[in-house]
Amino acid sequence: MENNINTLATARDEAGSKVEELQNKRNEMAVKMVADPDAFSDEEINKISNELTQAIKVRDFAQKALDEERTNLKTPSPVGGDNPGKSEKAVAFEKAKKITNQFVSDFKNMVTSKVLPEGSETEGPNAGLTIPVDVQTAINTLKRSFTSLEGLVNVENVSVSSGSRVYEKLSDVTPFDNLDDETAEIGDNDDPKLTIVKYVIHRYAGISTITNTLLKDSAENILAWIENWIAKKDVITRNGQILEVLNNGVAKRIPKKVSITDFDGIKDLENNTLDPLVEATSSFITNQSGFNVLSKVKDAEGRYLIQPDPTNPDIKRIEGHTVTVITDRFLPDINGAHPLYYGDFKMAITLFDYQRMTLMTTKEGAGAFERDLTKIRVIDRFDVELIDDGAYAIGTFKTIKDQASNVIANNPAAGK
Repeated sequence: MENNINTLATARDEAGSKVEELQNKRNEMAVKMVADPDAFSDEEINKISNELTQAIKVRDFAQKALDEERTNLKTPSPVGGDNPGKSEKAVAFEKAKKITNQFVSDFKNMVTSKVLPEGSETEGPNAGLTIPVDVQTAINTLKRSFTSLEGLVNVENVSVSSGSRVYEKLSDVTPFDNLDDETAEIGDNDDPKLTIVKYVIHRYAGISTITNTLLKDSAENILAWIENWIAKKDVITRNGQILEVLNNGVAKRIPKKVSITDFDGIKDLENNTLDPLVEATSSFITNQSGFNVLSKVKDAEGRYLIQPDPTNPDIKRIEGHTVTVITDRFLPDINGAHPLYYGDFKMAITLFDYQRMTLMTTKEGAGAFERDLTKIRVIDRFDVELIDDGAYAIGTFKTIKDQASNVIANNPAAGK
């Protein structure tokens, strides 16, 4: 049944790509027709419209078939049916292990250009594999050991390649009317200012080179290599897209960024830029160079600004707010100044996760043939969208002065 899911997932993805291709073509035609209404004939317009309508029907039909197959896969077997005497947990564990082992077996067959088992996605050297759910779970668990921003933002799993959501920003929420008078009539709420956010799933891919030595290793080591490779690449890719959206969101606002020069400037960023409801759940993000500067800043009593979490010294905090550090390579300085993001990023950003990772391999393309190597490609599918640009702010700094000591001011005798 898992092979059926892989086949249907591939069919759905191909149908979705066709829809996206036709949508782009239609949009290009629409833009050209604004400048030149006679750029396309009625026949051409009707043709692209009909093709797009049919492609959407095919995509939706494939999605429905995939959803039903997944539902059937998740339906538990009757107690004592196919697995008498075994608990549901034990049966689920064995099932997951069987799927994982089959995935590794198919992967080895794919890399060595053998024909995959009947029912797999494709056959031959260009065969592709959809990564099963349990392997994706292991990848997501491993990603948490890296510095991943995905855990800071809102993640919504989606089953279609495009869609829209309606949101109400926190700044637009108003209180109910006061009705102390029991005879008063309850009126209508004021209409909220709703924002429509559209998402379109994008494809992100990377290629790794392997030798046949890997294929002679154990299934556990092969799986560990796949998981580790994908996890690292996925963290870097998703971090980059999240940071890009954060920066683009601030660029649309005035003031764009807050310049920080001293200890109290950080306090201003923390206490005076966001709604108090947002501050309670906010955290900081900076790069490695910025963290180095911040780690040396002291308050008026000589205490460092950044303090370790009492329960976990590896976690650093500024007045209780977690500080996430990204390497300079992936979070560079802004015009020579270190960045300091502050806010509730789950309110600010949503990552729409398509959860359709696929692996493909070749011994002929990407220079593999000339060097007698094997190239493996992974494709991840997701989109990152800004939801509430008022849920965070960005500060920039080069050097930060310590907070001035107030000992002399409070005790003049100490200055003599």
